[in-house]
Amino acid sequence: MGQDSLEPGGFTDLLLEDGHDNTTDIERVNLSFDFPFYGHFLREITVATGGFIYTGEVVHRMLTATQYIAPLMANFDPSVSRNSTVRYFDNGTALVVQWDHVHLQDNYSLGSFTFQATLLNDGRIIFGYKEIPVSVTQISSANHPVKVGLSDAFVVVHRIQQIPNVRRRTIYEYHRVELQMSKITNLSAVEMIPLPTCLQFNSCGPCVTAQIGFNCSWCNKLQRCSSGFDRHRQDWVDSGCPEESKDKICEKNIGTTEIPPHTTTAMQQTTTKFRVLTTTRGSTASHLPTSLPTEDDTKIALHLKDNGASTDDSAAEKKGGTLHAGLIVGILILVLIVAAAILVTAYMYHHPTSAASLFFIERRPSRWPAMKFRRGSGHPAYAEVEPVGEKEGFIVSEQC
Repeated sequence: MGQDSLEPGGFTDLLLEDGHDNTTDIERVNLSFDFPFYGHFLREITVATGGFIYTGEVVHRMLTATQYIAPLMANFDPSVSRNSTVRYFDNGTALVVQWDHVHLQDNYSLGSFTFQATLLNDGRIIFGYKEIPVSVTQISSANHPVKVGLSDAFVVVHRIQQIPNVRRRTIYEYHRVELQMSKITNLSAVEMIPLPTCLQFNSCGPCVTAQIGFNCSWCNKLQRCSSGFDRHRQDWVDSGCPEESKDKICEKNIGTTEIPPHTTTAMQQTTTKFRVLTTTRGSTASHLPTSLPTEDDTKIALHLKDNGASTDDSAAEKKGGTLHAGLIVGILILVLIVAAAILVTAYMYHHPTSAASLFFIERRPSRWPAMKFRRGSGHPAYAEVEPVGEKEGFIVSEQC
């Protein structure tokens, strides 16, 4: 994939050279501004010919799985037509990526598609569709996933002790926005406006009192506000922030703030909305203790426990007898099961041609079908086809 760069702020075309071998379907692009994506500021993205922008830091073979901005992810291949181009333009406050007259590699006859994605420095994302010759729901996902929307994930890195200099990266998707494909038509557009996130708070007070639809917590060790589910998930867990954030109390306020007795504090449940897609995030109501227990309160609790102990003695004796009988029955059943298993094993050993023996021999683990993975020649280099029920996490191994 060649690159023809003009002056700063000008257009850049992604030009496919003759003899394109499907090994250069992506290009890394540096931004001239900070682009907020799920609360994280990005300065680098990856443009893919397959109709999407990859926002992750690590480039791997499953770019289509998560961490993407997809106006129309599909099996587009600009090399099949001389009129097809993929270009981007950065004016300092916005990046525009346009897929112009691109065709599907596995179904050229459907016609050409023209659409674009715009990333603005305030976090807004706009998808614009000029030419969509067929319904998006009719595009085949056999050789390439078909998606319209957003996704983000966090990465957890583990070192493999048995193999030196090799790390295992497990990628977990924590949020996804899926737009309704039937709404994607000629001359249509979609605007997505970012919502507040916990990462925007820089101090403890505003963090723990925020009511933005997320359960925000403050970690003193990292000096960071988070819900625990963002790209910094591994740092959050490794630093012990989940345990520290349970109190929801700022250190500088301990011992200096008087709290009225018999009051509780709870976070209200809110609804987060996109202009096109509405999602609901439930936040659990967490009640904080408002006063320390006094000596009188402790004594009252102890007295109530002592008074109730005498009334429960007879009930405890009855319950103990029932448990004793149940334990004996359970032991007898277990002994019968073990004895039956031993007898069946002995019978099969001395009668190897019996129906039961042949049944288990045919179903031994060595006869189970093996999973074989093979990559077709028509697949793009950056993506393996995802299964129908794709999981939230997958593993990528790499050398240090």
